[in-house]
Amino acid sequence: MDAGKVSENILKLSILNQLHTKNEDVICGAGIGTDCALFLPSDDKVLAVCAAEAAVAIQADMGDFDTLRYTMAQLVIKCVNNLAASGASPVSAIITLLLPESAQHSDIRLLMSQADEACREFSMQIAGGQSRVIKGTDVPIAVVNGYGTAPENCFRTVKMAKPGQDIVLSKWAALEGTAIIARREKDRLNKYYPAYLADTAVCFDRYLSVMPEAQIALKNGVSAMHDASEGGIFAALWELAEGAGIGLDIDIRRLPLRQETVEICECCGINPYELLSGGCLVMTADDGESLVRALREGDIPAVVIGRTTADNARIIRNEDEVRYMDRPKQDEIYGIFNRHCE
Repeated sequence: MDAGKVSENILKLSILNQLHTKNEDVICGAGIGTDCALFLPSDDKVLAVCAAEAAVAIQADMGDFDTLRYTMAQLVIKCVNNLAASGASPVSAIITLLLPESAQHSDIRLLMSQADEACREFSMQIAGGQSRVIKGTDVPIAVVNGYGTAPENCFRTVKMAKPGQDIVLSKWAALEGTAIIARREKDRLNKYYPAYLADTAVCFDRYLSVMPEAQIALKNGVSAMHDASEGGIFAALWELAEGAGIGLDIDIRRLPLRQETVEICECCGINPYELLSGGCLVMTADDGESLVRALREGDIPAVVIGRTTADNARIIRNEDEVRYMDRPKQDEIYGIFNRHCE
C-alpha cells in the first residue's frame, strides 16, 4: 500500500465494517470525517477523545529526511485541532513513544520537552503514556491521544452539516505542505525565486492551530467543523460531505491560497488542493457571510467557498467548467520525497 492514510475503500471495508460493538455512552464513534470520539456528558460536559500519530523528528530541522516527519509540537497541534473542530477545549494528552534501538537518552528528553512545551501553550497536562524501544523501525514514532471537554450543547460533529448551508474556509489551503516543501527544497527554490519567498513559506507553521477560529465559530452560528489535514482541502471537503451524507457545490476560484503556495506548487508540479492543509478549518453555517465577518473581526482570514446540497453530488466549478470531485487520493506531499523540484 502507498504511504499515508489508507484509502476510503480500505477504511470502510477493512476497518469500519469490522466494528460491530455499540455502547449507548458513545455519542459519536468511528466514521469518515470523524476525528474525535464523543461520549455522553457528565456534569453537563461531553468528553472528546482523539489521536494523532506520525514518525517524528529528533531535531526541529526536518529538511533532510527522506520521509514525512513531524515535530512533537506539530503532532500535539494536530490533536488540538481535532478537539477544537469538535467544539472541545483541550484538557490533557497521553503520549506513546516507539523508539528505534539507536535512540539516545538525549533524544527522548528532547522529544518530551517539545511535547511539554506545546501542551503548555494549550494548558494541556501530559497525563501519562508509554515509552518503548522496539525492533523493526529506524525512526521514532509517536502517538498523541488528546482529551478535551465541551459543554453539552456546544459539541460539533460533521453529521451536523445540513443541505443548503454555506461552506466557510479559514486562512489558506496547503499551508502545512507549503512549509514542509519550502524547508526541504529551500536551496533549489532560491534558484528560481527571491529568497524571501521560501523564508516566508517555512514560517507557515505558525498558522497551524485552528483553535482561535473554532472558538469564534462556536459563538457565531457554525453547525459543523472539520479541520483540513492530509489529502488537502479537497479531502477535507469530501470527508465532511461523506460524513454528513450531503453534496457540495464549490467554486474553486474562491479557495484561498497564499502566493507562496501557488509559486512553490507550480515549481514542483503539485496540486495545492491535494496538499497537506493543516491550519485550515472547514465550517458550515446557515449564514456564512456573518460567520466570515466574525472571523475577520478576530483577525482570521475567512471566505465562503460554496454551499452544501441535498443530493450526493460533489461539484467543483471553475467559471463555466463543472466537474465532479474525486475521492481523496494520496497526499501530494509524499511525491516530494521521491523527487525534487526542477
